[in-house]
Amino acid sequence: MPDPAVYRPAPGTIPDSPGVYKFRDPKGRVIYVGKAKSLRQRLNSYFADIAALHPRTAQMVTTAGSVEWTVVTTEVEALQLEYNWIKEFDPRFNIRYRDDKSYPFLAVTVGEEYPRLQVMRGAHRKGVRYFGPYAHAWAIRETLDLLLRVFPARTCSAGVFRRSAQIGRPCLLGYIGKCSAPCVGRVSEQEHRAIVDGFCDFMAGKADPLIRRLEKEMTAAAADLDFERAARLRDDLAAVRRAVEKQAVVFGDGTDADVIGIAADELLASVQLFHVRDGRVRGERGWIVDMDMNTGADPDDGLPSLVENFLLQFYGDLAGDASADGSTPSVPREILVPVLPSEDAGTNDELVGWLSGLRGSRVSLRVAQRGDKRALAETVARNAKEALTRHRLKRAGDLTARSAALAELGETLGMDVAPLRIECIDISHVQGTDVVASLVVFEDGLAKRSDYRRFAIRDRPGDDVASIAEVVRRRFSHQARAEQESDMGSTATPAPAPDPGVPAGIDPTTGRVRRFAYPPQLLVVDGGAPQVNAAASVLADLGIVDVTVCGLAKRLEEVWLPFQPDPVIFPRTSEALYLLQRLRDEAHRFAITYHRAKRSKSMTVSALDDVPGLGEVRRKALVRHFGSVAALRRAGVEEILEVPGVGRRTAEAVVAALAGPAKRGTDTVTGS
Repeated sequence: MPDPAVYRPAPGTIPDSPGVYKFRDPKGRVIYVGKAKSLRQRLNSYFADIAALHPRTAQMVTTAGSVEWTVVTTEVEALQLEYNWIKEFDPRFNIRYRDDKSYPFLAVTVGEEYPRLQVMRGAHRKGVRYFGPYAHAWAIRETLDLLLRVFPARTCSAGVFRRSAQIGRPCLLGYIGKCSAPCVGRVSEQEHRAIVDGFCDFMAGKADPLIRRLEKEMTAAAADLDFERAARLRDDLAAVRRAVEKQAVVFGDGTDADVIGIAADELLASVQLFHVRDGRVRGERGWIVDMDMNTGADPDDGLPSLVENFLLQFYGDLAGDASADGSTPSVPREILVPVLPSEDAGTNDELVGWLSGLRGSRVSLRVAQRGDKRALAETVARNAKEALTRHRLKRAGDLTARSAALAELGETLGMDVAPLRIECIDISHVQGTDVVASLVVFEDGLAKRSDYRRFAIRDRPGDDVASIAEVVRRRFSHQARAEQESDMGSTATPAPAPDPGVPAGIDPTTGRVRRFAYPPQLLVVDGGAPQVNAAASVLADLGIVDVTVCGLAKRLEEVWLPFQPDPVIFPRTSEALYLLQRLRDEAHRFAITYHRAKRSKSMTVSALDDVPGLGEVRRKALVRHFGSVAALRRAGVEEILEVPGVGRRTAEAVVAALAGPAKRGTDTVTGS
């Protein structure tokens, strides 16, 4: 693995001031952009022990070949520069919220001579006013179909509009009253624009004046005995009310707000956004993104960073679109978030100032605490959680996708059959201390947690290659001995013949599947060529030849095969590569969980640890009986003998160990 210390800036050269930094790969491409209140403190954190970094951070710093920075005077400038660089360079390790471009909008081409109402996707265009986004295009068409009775604006394409003008006859919508037919001169340009302006006002939330006007006109027509016009107005009024009912009222005070909900795990985050205008939900959208590399292992700790990144990118892009089409401000008066962005002092205020600058007036950024806003925020959060669950089930639970991934994996690695059982090994430690390993199992592309195993490394801790070899040897040695015994033929005391109707992997006495009864078709190790070669050598020494070995290196996600000079490169969109990444990430999660538990346990040292012959069970029994080590220190041999399971020799050893004050300064010592 490349050492980031090669390109680490010299001590004292990094300024202790706000700024924006860029990591570049050896070819000069920008792979990550970030900002910091203190460049020195932030950049130094990237060059800590790689084993202690977040996996994405470790992958980034080992992929990079250089780092550079730009000093700014304020954090607002840092926010703006970070946004501009992310948009310009599109770094691979930065989160990019691109999914919103696929959502349909109700668009009004206000820049044309005769504006058109239509469904529009993609990037926002100049001279177009947008309403939405909507979850489905059919929802826009239903709304349009209702409102065209009241606002008969043009909806046809430019070709249909020109053809109707040439032949002097409108299209079908012009005949049924759902278009004012400006193409044939039934209304003037000014009259048609007035219809469009009324439609835009209605979509912007000004529905009550229109409803009151229609009610007044309907009453007047009925009083004048013009019942035919009164019936038309009645139908128009019903259509408007149905359109309004489709937009649920969530805030009775007519609040304009965006409500953001986030659900995250260690690998992915789901972001949901509800647009509330004039108290009604006007649109919603969602994103599924990788967890940010600076969020840490705990998703809850990373929420402030996710919120900050989202606000920066989403409203930065939206403000650019709004300035292009000349519509109302894209940033609402109020933004409700699950947590305030960033824990760095001052960043929250600077971000609010930046958002206020985009809007042109004060923006409130806060967490909903009570009432309707709290209820809506909880609803958005539930939507985010359900979206994340659907995404995971779609990727992991789709039988077709899993079968295709396994088939592609077997074919690319040159296996005779698709690997139905895959095992993955990962090593976790901090500078060679408390070295542990994990072994996770996937069967048919899904995790089989009952077969997970964890190992405490015994030999040569700190050497990842030797640790991989030790775990492989311990995992396959029992299976190798069993196979050798079965091949030896007759023995002095032959075992009873197995029931021919019971498979070899089934325990005939319990009927349950024996754990690790079946060897994996594929063994994956977290690492490159050295780790793969070590695992393959151990399997060869054990005489196991039917297990394929490969390694997944984090640097460029390349796959290594034993004793091969070059790696196998999977396409970035490959389902097989996604399966290997999930396997590797699960092994890393399981390993680091065990490592943290072991490290936490090793940090507490008891005065009874060195007593010969005193195990953990009797040590706990002694402390439970006397209440504390201090009380045990005052006890004599006869009193200690009253504890069940403690003999005289052990009691004398306990008294002798606790009698020496030089042995321990305190009864319990906690160290780091």
